[in-house]
Order: sequence, then structure tokens, then C-alpha cells
Amino acid sequence: MLNSLNRIFSPLVSSVLLTIIISSCQGTNVLTSANNSQTNQWQKVTVIEGLEHPWSMVWLPNGEILITERPGRLRVVREDKLDPKAIAGVPEVFAVGQGGLLDVAIHPQFAQNRWIYLTYAHGDQEANRTRVARAVYDGTSLRDVRVIFEVSQAKTGSQHFGSRLLWLPDGTLLVAIGDGGNPPLQLAGDLIRKQAQNLQSHLGKIIRINDDGSLPKDNPFADSKIWSYGHRNIQGISFDPMTQRVWATEHGAKGGDELNLIEKGKNYGWPVVSASQEYGTNTPVSREESRPGLIDPKTIWTPAIAPSGLVFYTGNRFPNWQGNLFAGGLVSRHIRRLEVDKSGEIINQEAIPIGQRVRDVRQSPDGFLYLLTDEGNGQLIRLEPASHSNSRS
Repeated sequence: MLNSLNRIFSPLVSSVLLTIIISSCQGTNVLTSANNSQTNQWQKVTVIEGLEHPWSMVWLPNGEILITERPGRLRVVREDKLDPKAIAGVPEVFAVGQGGLLDVAIHPQFAQNRWIYLTYAHGDQEANRTRVARAVYDGTSLRDVRVIFEVSQAKTGSQHFGSRLLWLPDGTLLVAIGDGGNPPLQLAGDLIRKQAQNLQSHLGKIIRINDDGSLPKDNPFADSKIWSYGHRNIQGISFDPMTQRVWATEHGAKGGDELNLIEKGKNYGWPVVSASQEYGTNTPVSREESRPGLIDPKTIWTPAIAPSGLVFYTGNRFPNWQGNLFAGGLVSRHIRRLEVDKSGEIINQEAIPIGQRVRDVRQSPDGFLYLLTDEGNGQLIRLEPASHSNSRS
């Protein structure tokens, strides 16, 4: 368990030259602006515009990119051009507030089975939940759409659907589910966020299922699809193939955003422990920020960056960045680059300014970093080495 000296409380970083040095019992953790970094050898390239609040993306084996738009459309990019026609057959979604069409992933054997997976909010303002659907993608439309998982309890409101997907090497699928929403929203006579500690509820959990939605035999809790619990609203999750670690970023309330190292069967504390404050009152969500038996974050961001999208970088386009994590920031409007040591501790951070709300960050098959901006005129942006354009000219 980390003590409070290991926690990082960093201000919003703009593109001005900035260096903040934070001492911890693990050593010195430095946050720099990318404009002041020795690794500032990158450039932004806008690939496409005209996306309506894009949420997620995935590459197909043929190089095409599928992109979800939160209002309920699935789009395809071919050779850096957006097909004006959306893919047909997408399930109806509850596109209100934070709800809508959210994550997209392809099966590890997509080339053989053509299966894609979608997460989305389903229902209406009075009764809604996160669903996972599997479908066959034939190049223009979805067919054989089947719901393989849905949250066990319906909720009201339009907050905290979670919804990130992550394949594990054993072929099982992790699904991040939010806690349902902020106070005063209730479920079963109490604040809905308390469901994050209820092992009979899917809310505030990471779920692990087989590719058909069935229960894996080796999940940590008997007859349960729950993998970990005590989460508020995870919107970034990534796998480190070098160490077999799962990382996740999680929204706090007012402040207290977290980067967590996810372990099977563990309790991450929300809302029993938290560094967040309540909206409106600025009072602590909990009197405790840490407790024995609960897992502490590897990093806390206060003020909030609103993390969404997370990737562990393994490409060769940026050799100095191999083994780093990249987290999108909605409020901070930047990408946070995090250096990780062998023990899984964060030893350095860098803010890469984007100037727009960053909803998703991914590594392309050819090693570039791509991001989606959460705007009415959202963009697909590629980060590439500054020397890349010169080498092509």
C-alpha cells in the first residue's frame, strides 16, 4: 500500500514551460510540459474531422479503423478518409448525458470469425444499464447482433456507464462498469455509488467474461463475473504485455482521479476511501484516503484531468516512449505520458498538450499514437515523430 507521500496532486498543465518536482518515498517524480521535454520530437497530424463525439476506435486487420460516435453511429476510416455512410445494424442506444454508443473491440481471431464487440447504454432515463453486444461485421453492416452481457441492475439518470473493453491473453474479456452516478442518485434506498462495494451488483466493477458472455471457471468470486471492485468510473484500461499487468484510469468526483494497477479479486476502495471531494460542498467523499486491505492508486490527479482512454506503448516509432502509459484527459485537454519502473511505480509524468478534450488514446498496428477528441466536430489525430514528415518529403 502506498502512503500519501507517493500520491501525486498536480495542477492542470498548459503548454507553457513548466516543471514540477514532487518528492516521494520512492524517489523524485517529475511532471514536465511537453514543450520543455527532451522527448519533444513529435507532431500532431489531423487525420479526419467531422466526427460527432467519438468515443473509441479499433483497427481491423486490413488497416481500416472502426470508430464509435456516442449518438449511436459506428463509422469506418479507410486510407485516412471517413466513409460518409455509417455502418448499419448498430443496436439502439440510450444517447443521453454520458450514455450512448461507447467502446468497440474486435475478437482476437477476428480474421476468422469477423466478431466485433460494442458497449453501449441501453434503456431510458428511468431505467438504463450498460450492455455488451457481439456482432458479425461484413464490411458494411452488422448482423447476428447478440447481447452477451448486461449490468444486473437498471438505474436512473445518465451517468457513469464505464464501458471500456480489454482482451486478456487467455481470450477472456474485461468490461469496466461505472458505479451508476453521483449523489443524490439512489438505488435500493441508498446512494447508488455504494453498489461499488456490493459483490451482488455489477455496478462499480470490472467484469470478466468469455467471448460469448459466459462465466470463466477461474474468476475470483464463486459464480460471479466480477474481477475487481470498488471502482467509480473507469474509462481507460490497457494491458502491459511485458509484465502481464492490467492498468486502468478512473474518474474521481471533484479531484481524486486515479491510475490503478488492477489485480484479480481486489477491492479498490470507492467510495469507502477516496481522495475526491463532493461536488457542490467540497467536502471529502470519505474521511479516509487509504485503509489496510484496500488497494491504493499508483497516481492520483487533483485537480482532475478527467482521464479517458489509456494505452501501454510498445511501438517503435517513439523508442524513448516504449513501456510508457498514455492517458487521455478530457478536462486537462492533454495526454499524460507516464513512465513506469519495473516494480510498477510511476517515476515520471509529462503533459502533451492537445487543446481539445481527449476521449481515447490508442497505438496503431504500425506504432503511431492516435487519439480521438470529444467534440461536436471531433477529430482523429495522429502523433508521429517530427522527423516523420521530413522523411516522407
